[in-house]
Amino acid sequence: MPDRGSDRRPKYQRIADELRTAMESGGYAPGDRLPGENDLMAGYGVARMTARQALSVLRAEGLAEARKGVGVFVRAFRPLRRRGITRLARDRWSSGHSVWSADLGDRTLVVDRVEVAATAPAGPRVARALGLDSPDAAVCVRRRRFVLDGKPVLLAVSYLPAPLAEGTAITEPDTGPGGTYARLAERGHRPARFREEIRCRMPTPAETAGLSLESGTPVILICRTAVTETGVAVEFNEMTLDSSAYVLEYDFDA
Repeated sequence: MPDRGSDRRPKYQRIADELRTAMESGGYAPGDRLPGENDLMAGYGVARMTARQALSVLRAEGLAEARKGVGVFVRAFRPLRRRGITRLARDRWSSGHSVWSADLGDRTLVVDRVEVAATAPAGPRVARALGLDSPDAAVCVRRRRFVLDGKPVLLAVSYLPAPLAEGTAITEPDTGPGGTYARLAERGHRPARFREEIRCRMPTPAETAGLSLESGTPVILICRTAVTETGVAVEFNEMTLDSSAYVLEYDFDA
């Protein structure tokens, strides 16, 4: 072990940093088992709690995952690269492709939970986002959970003015080729412009459970509003992303 006499960082942080360096240099490959608490206690001369904290740091960073009764392993999960501009291009959804497919490459994103309410009160926040006259105005609500490689990575809730969704596949679990935007276009309400707001925060208990998050893992909240050429808001979409599962990419001309 290297000399740590002059290092004033907490012991658990030093151990986590050394394990991280070993992972980055290939000393531990994806899927490899990391030293357990007993190994770290013996190798570093620390208490069990210190060893546990070191491993928790790597888990919170999304670099390692615990397997019950087996140990802690280097995470083999490959982050999704969310291409924030190309994924919303009209030629994608108008040709029958899902906007989500732009992020995946050769991988498959599974929607394992879908809940649709054809009519529900908008509430003040959604009413403001959609420019509705009243918080009691009716909206169609679509809730989905997306899973990649067996791990939940995204929770999404879409709100649309109920009259726009009525009588379309938007009120069904499967919206059909091209998804919600293609169905809106068929009704003469084609999205022409999108606005996204992005922020990071710690998750709520429901989000922690829904995304199976490790303790201390923040989420990325993306709120998107879709607007027609005439300036009418036709969808407000709130997406909650596991921050350890995503890279946000924006590629545009100067």
